[in-house]
Amino acid sequence: MFASFNPLDFEAYLRQPWLLVPLAFHIWMLVDAIRREELMWALLIFFFFPISDILYFFMVYRAQPSATRGFELPGAYKRGRIKELQGQIHHLDKAHHYSELGDIYFQQSKLTDAEKCYRAAVERDGSDPDFPAHLGQCLLRQGKAAEAAPLLEKVVRENPQHDYGYTLMAYAEVLSKLGRKDEALATWQRVLENHGYARARVQLSELHIERGEKEIARKELTDLLVDEAHGPAFQKKRDKVWLKRARALLKQIS
Repeated sequence: MFASFNPLDFEAYLRQPWLLVPLAFHIWMLVDAIRREELMWALLIFFFFPISDILYFFMVYRAQPSATRGFELPGAYKRGRIKELQGQIHHLDKAHHYSELGDIYFQQSKLTDAEKCYRAAVERDGSDPDFPAHLGQCLLRQGKAAEAAPLLEKVVRENPQHDYGYTLMAYAEVLSKLGRKDEALATWQRVLENHGYARARVQLSELHIERGEKEIARKELTDLLVDEAHGPAFQKKRDKVWLKRARALLKQIS
């Protein structure tokens, strides 16, 4: 039925009003592709309805990288910037271009590529704390906590608020993975002295549960869910992974 349907055939909507649903989906995917600067996808969606709409929804819109889901770096990254950065690296060979490209790869969960970029940035400029901090986060996501530890430790020692507390959160995760649970708990508490990140509150609660401190964990998780219920939509979307984890933990200790 859809194969012969023209989304610009407005008379069809009068004959079959239910067709407004796929039309709305079509417009939604087209607008999203344009906003993400996925111009090739936008053309495919425009000319090949409805198969491109469905493919885009699952391959791009819903395809949040698994390895970095819930562990985003602060800031926004544009996929269309990759080619531009690759050209700048080729001609200028600047550390900050490598680092920015690494950030984009990190958000796409291309961690091997991100690590190469961060290492290149550190080699060219060892004075910028962003480069070892992001390299440390990348190594952590690859299960290389022991390698990540000294990089992150040095940065947070000099500036605990680096990257709005994201580096300190990564260091807390490293400490947990290395079995240094008491230090990890203290580090999560340092994070929450200045920030209310769901990522920090959930992982702190998990440590409390490990220590048998269920009431402390229950209060932290309950307060988190109450706070998020009154938070903005973008925050709920960003924290979706952690809110799901918080609810599961509450069921576990109830």
